[in-house]
Amino acid sequence: MGLQGKRIAVIEDDRSLNNGIVLALKHEGYQFAQYGTLEEARAGRVESACDLLVLDINLPDGDGFAYLQEIRRTSDIPVIILTANDLETDEVMGLELGADDYITKPFSLMVLRARIEKALNRDRAGKSGIYQAGGFSFDFGRMLFYREGQEIVLSKTEQKLLRHLVENSGITLPRGKLVDLVWTDGAEYVDENALSVAVKRLRDKLEPCPPKPRYLKTVYGIGYVWQEEEKP
Repeated sequence: MGLQGKRIAVIEDDRSLNNGIVLALKHEGYQFAQYGTLEEARAGRVESACDLLVLDINLPDGDGFAYLQEIRRTSDIPVIILTANDLETDEVMGLELGADDYITKPFSLMVLRARIEKALNRDRAGKSGIYQAGGFSFDFGRMLFYREGQEIVLSKTEQKLLRHLVENSGITLPRGKLVDLVWTDGAEYVDENALSVAVKRLRDKLEPCPPKPRYLKTVYGIGYVWQEEEKP
């Protein structure tokens, strides 16, 4: 089964918007669970009953950020934040807490549909451990990495860094979050300069020739993103 039949939970207290999202996307073959409060979502156990969560931040009975943090203690379900909060600090907070994407209102339903599809595909690719795009072929399970058919030798740190980046393709991962994800060996403190060095070494191996990065890009002041080239 592809993406059809995937179950999406929409936690949004604006009933018109909630229904609009469902009506606009139902023909894609998705199934939906609709909630207007966090209490309803908790009762529905969305993290185990659904494949993706669309989460409003400002809800009548609580803070969506706190709920996201709560979910991330036990589940890696893809979460797309949908909110009127358009501050950069809020977006960074949402990503650091574990959101897969962040969309501000007003928004295009076409954009939401594309982001949902991308998040579900990314989740499926992440579970398979295989990534293929742009001339790259990465098999994280077998630790085999190729660029244009040529094998690339990566250190364990570079493999972990690359996996987190490609599994979140198109999503800017803050530096602090990447440090926490990559250096999980119990070290009390890791200088963020270690991340800069790891990114440079990985980039040199993946993209040794272009004058500027085409895939592993720096988002100044925030972090890094694996950005797949858009099809012409």
